[in-house]
Amino acid sequence: MLPQVNDILFATDLSENANNALRHALSMAQAHDARVHVLHVTEPLTQDAIVTMQLFFQDEASRKKAIKDRHASVKAMLKTNQKDFVKSLSKEEKEAYKRVESVELVDGHPAESILQRAKEFNCGLIVMGTHEHGTGHTFIGTVVKRVLRRSSIPTLVVPHLG
Repeated sequence: MLPQVNDILFATDLSENANNALRHALSMAQAHDARVHVLHVTEPLTQDAIVTMQLFFQDEASRKKAIKDRHASVKAMLKTNQKDFVKSLSKEEKEAYKRVESVELVDGHPAESILQRAKEFNCGLIVMGTHEHGTGHTFIGTVVKRVLRRSSIPTLVVPHLG
C-alpha cells in the first residue's frame, strides 16, 4: 500500500530560502491533496542572554516584557514574510497556498519542536530548506541534520537556490 500524506509540516527559519522550500511544500500538498502546517521555532534564550537581560532589566516585570516583545517581533516578521510571499505568488500558487491550514510560532529547541509538532499533526512529510554558506555552497544546518537523524517521518530538504 502506498503511503498516504494528509498533512505536511513546513518548518521555516525565515531565511532567504524559506519561500523556495515553502513552494515545494505547497507542490507536495497539491499532489497529495494534503494540508500544510507552517512552523517557526524560536530557541530558548542562552545563559549569556539571560545574564545580559538581568544586567539591563533589574526587575522581573521588565525582563518578562522584553521576552514578550521578542516574541511579538518574531511573530510580526513571520506574518510579514507570509504576506510578502503570498503577494509574489502566481494564480496557480495562490490556489495551492489555500492548503496552508496553520501558521504558528513556538518556543523550544528547533529539531525537537519540529518533530513533536509533526507527530501531533500526524504529518506524513516534513519540508525544510538549507542555507547558502559563504562562497555559494549549500549548508545543511544543525537543525536539519538533527531532524534527519531523529525523524521517522519522511523529510524533504530543499537546497538553497544559488
